[in-house]
Amino acid sequence: MKEISPDQLYQLFNRSKRNTLNVIKTAPIGICITDSNGIFEMVNPAYCEFYGYREDELIGQHFTLVVPEAYRERLSKLHDEFIVRNEHQDLRQEWEVRCKNGEARTIIAEASRIEGDDGIPHKVTYIVDITQRKRLEERLKQVNERLEYMAHHDELTGILNRRQGLTRLEEELERCKRYGSTLSIAMFDLDDFKTINDTYGHSIGDDVLQEVTEAVNQHLRSTDVQIRLGGEEFLILMPEIEAEAAYIAVDRIRQRVAEVPYSKHQLTITLSAGIASYVEASSTRMLDRADKAMYQAKQTGRNRVVIASSSM
Repeated sequence: MKEISPDQLYQLFNRSKRNTLNVIKTAPIGICITDSNGIFEMVNPAYCEFYGYREDELIGQHFTLVVPEAYRERLSKLHDEFIVRNEHQDLRQEWEVRCKNGEARTIIAEASRIEGDDGIPHKVTYIVDITQRKRLEERLKQVNERLEYMAHHDELTGILNRRQGLTRLEEELERCKRYGSTLSIAMFDLDDFKTINDTYGHSIGDDVLQEVTEAVNQHLRSTDVQIRLGGEEFLILMPEIEAEAAYIAVDRIRQRVAEVPYSKHQLTITLSAGIASYVEASSTRMLDRADKAMYQAKQTGRNRVVIASSSM
């Protein structure tokens, strides 16, 4: 084996050190070195470019300069704990940071604990910008939440749509069967609504539907659920209530709806409703009974509530 003189070893060491520094300076990701107190000792060009600072603006400053003020105490504590541990590799962590211009970005930071020639620990931190990925994830999350909402709610009124409403009815009926609880439903629609659409247009008709829906919701119990079955036809699920009590509640709603003017045209709106209660029947049978009672309310003059008879 060829012998290497001390001078040659020193030259190799310095060359290796210079190569390491060159690698850090030319690295495409941001790299910084901080001392045991968290003070910047070195920052590479990619780090400066990412945050928008010059090198001389960072060297000598505490590393929390580039994070929101609300996080600084926590990050300082994590840094101090990391420095005193014997571990040389920290876990990858996601952080929100602030650039010099105030722009918020999101990074993945990974830190390594190293010791200098004097045996004092330092920290090398590598950062990867994931801002665009996080924004995309957030947009996808919002889209998915919107799609989920639209799958269960009526787009115009914001209440449950027919499909989800009937699913909810099945759940309530199953609860009745299992626990012997009571349930009433009220099916109603708006009287002469076609005339409103024909006279004032569908835009005004939509305004009326939205305003009536809100007016009805204001007089429901927290356990009641209003559902738009389609057009101007609605359904109210009223758990733990018998037909007579449901009649009183719905008739009160009917009166309140008739008292309020709707849309910019100050229209008077009335509704007709049919009440049916759970009698160990299917949801189809229950809805049919409520529908027939509502039809009877229409046939006997509108603007009234009818309880389904046992023969319906």
